[in-house]
Amino acid sequence: HPPAMDSSGSGAASLVKYSVLLGIVLLAFTVRLFAVLRYESIIHEFDPWFNYRATAYMVQNGFDNFLNWFDTTAWYPLGRIVGGTVYPGLMVTSGAIYWLLQLLSVPVHIRDVCVFLAPTFSGLTAIATYLFTKEVWNERAGLFAAAFMGIVPGYISRSVAGSYDNEGIAIFALMFTYYLWVKSVKTGSVMWAAMAALSYFYMVGAWGGYVFIINLIPLHVLTLLLMGRCTNTIYTAYTVFFIMGLLLSMQVPFVGFLPLKTSEHMAAIGVFGLVQLNALFQFLRPQLSSAEFRRLYISLLGIAVGLCVPSLMLLTYLGYVAPFSGRFYSLWDTGYAKIHIPIISSVSEHQPTTWVSFFNDLHVLSSLFPAGLWFVFHRLTNERVFIVLYAVSAVYFAGVMVRLMLTLAPIVVVCASICISHVLDSFLDNAEPVPDAPKPPKRERNSPETHGFLLAMVIVLLSLYTIHCVYTTQTAYSSPSVVLSTYNNDGSKAIIDDFREAYFWLWQNTKPDSRVMSWWDYGYQIAGMGNRTTLVDNNTWNNSHIAMVGMAMSSNETRAYEIMRSLDVDYVLVIFGGLIGYSGDDINKFLWMVRIGEGEHPDEIHEPDYFTPNGEYRIDSAVSDRMKNCLMYKLSYYRFGEVLSYGREPGYDRTRNAVIGEKNVQLTHLEEAYTSENWLVRIYRVLPPVNRKQVLLSEKEKQIEQARRNTGPIGARKGTIKDKLVVQKPGSHKSIISERDYERKRGKTSG
Repeated sequence: HPPAMDSSGSGAASLVKYSVLLGIVLLAFTVRLFAVLRYESIIHEFDPWFNYRATAYMVQNGFDNFLNWFDTTAWYPLGRIVGGTVYPGLMVTSGAIYWLLQLLSVPVHIRDVCVFLAPTFSGLTAIATYLFTKEVWNERAGLFAAAFMGIVPGYISRSVAGSYDNEGIAIFALMFTYYLWVKSVKTGSVMWAAMAALSYFYMVGAWGGYVFIINLIPLHVLTLLLMGRCTNTIYTAYTVFFIMGLLLSMQVPFVGFLPLKTSEHMAAIGVFGLVQLNALFQFLRPQLSSAEFRRLYISLLGIAVGLCVPSLMLLTYLGYVAPFSGRFYSLWDTGYAKIHIPIISSVSEHQPTTWVSFFNDLHVLSSLFPAGLWFVFHRLTNERVFIVLYAVSAVYFAGVMVRLMLTLAPIVVVCASICISHVLDSFLDNAEPVPDAPKPPKRERNSPETHGFLLAMVIVLLSLYTIHCVYTTQTAYSSPSVVLSTYNNDGSKAIIDDFREAYFWLWQNTKPDSRVMSWWDYGYQIAGMGNRTTLVDNNTWNNSHIAMVGMAMSSNETRAYEIMRSLDVDYVLVIFGGLIGYSGDDINKFLWMVRIGEGEHPDEIHEPDYFTPNGEYRIDSAVSDRMKNCLMYKLSYYRFGEVLSYGREPGYDRTRNAVIGEKNVQLTHLEEAYTSENWLVRIYRVLPPVNRKQVLLSEKEKQIEQARRNTGPIGARKGTIKDKLVVQKPGSHKSIISERDYERKRGKTSG
């Protein structure tokens, strides 16, 4: 071992360490600013628009009003209780930062706080990853992990400036919770376990992915229990964490009693019971003989299993414990959602991950990850068992759903850092020796050629990784979906701002209480930028309501008009990319509208009707009659048959690379209200019902009608009956004559 460093050497090392960490934090923040530098400080994507709108409402009206906010402009005519259907951690975090800046007299708009929140937390995530890796391996690996985490594309994809979504702060909460959990496992301290529970509480309030934590930690404890490593430190850590975490998580309104009533949380409760039972066994073991203890162990374990499993099944059958959700089943059966819950399968981020995505989001770390995991497995400790379990489970879930690449990136970073740190510790003379690391022969370690080759390889790998991360960030993850960009023939950059132009038109040219029907993808944007009432949005909590919109889009115009009238729709908004080649338009999403609509209305919607006889989905001359006459086809291609597109014949769809089959589209119940510059957004006005044909009156009839209206209120007018019959009594007999004859007769008599 080298001699101990003096205080000056230790101080210099600490200064270097903290300087490196500060540089990593600044790098993590600045690399996420491409979107702001290229465009402007705006909110990206779809969900972030609702988060921003909710945050602005909370800042203006207070937290109590936010929790009780009933949004009448969403999910018309149902509405939405926002406070009880949202994870408020993101809004509370932004609001706290905004209020702190206001307290310090820093003039800032809440929008700017929301835009820069994710880049700010990316630096904190790098620090949390450093602490976690330092705790499970060593400090050098922690510094590598912080650097990798700061720029890994798998995390940058959801944390660039403007990406105001829950994951921007949730990954920090995830890693910080895991760090505190590992710390409590190593020390058995009640304080660290309580801090882990508090961090878990923040995670629960920030993201629905907290279920991953509350299942992975019990899995870690169960594995240690089966390995015979469940000591008093593990018992203290898990007991404190579980009880405090359970009580705190139930304080989030959206969660409530779910930790006690859903199957996803039953594993944590079951492991808690096993830990208590194991503690009882450990307490009784010294007081009993081996035979007595064996009989007691088998008896109590059998009774516990025999009571708990049937009780859980009974409670599930009676409805007290909710069964596993469709999202849970879709994680284990990739085809489940497409068959039973198409709305889940229709989301692009719920698709299985391709190998290209793995390499694009992890790059060289994907190659270092298995080696680092092997080093961890080779020297297992209680905390390193957690790394193995985390790695295996995250790899599986990330392969099933591309969105869960977020949870895989941190553990890949940790294992890759351990790999590089282990190699450098093993081969470089000036590295601090690691007790667990096997040492190669001295001659080989002291070889200058070995040092040079090793350092060159590490530098090349890190350089390639850095270049790839920066390039991927600026090209793939720094383009807001509401503002598109392309290049002209001369190489100049062109900005396509159709989305914001259309939403601004909605805001300025429609009544404040207008209802807009669109596919659910655009609901948050319409509400956030257009400030108009929507029927469905990205919350997707009511599948039946979404299916109604899908049926309207899939039906012919007459049937769709009946549905729109029943929902009080004033405008219909569709996204059409056929003119500029935008592939994310509604025609490409249309089959999901058909499938979701068919799921609720199988008598009216049949997916095969929208295909050609050969089973092809086409919009050209071979288009099916049902497809050609549906509302979505008409609204997308209305007047498009007259448009010349880049030298092609009229009606050429650049997205589908085909000429549309029906160029003379006619509308009966709708009229075009607005089409954006590049035809990307098209808005149609729903016409009122046609009245009965007006009857033309003659001049005399008009005078009579006008006189009738001028006689005052109905109750004040005296009615007359023409040719009224009157009873006459001449002498002794009665006779009935008309009123006109009676008056004529009276006139002759008086004359």
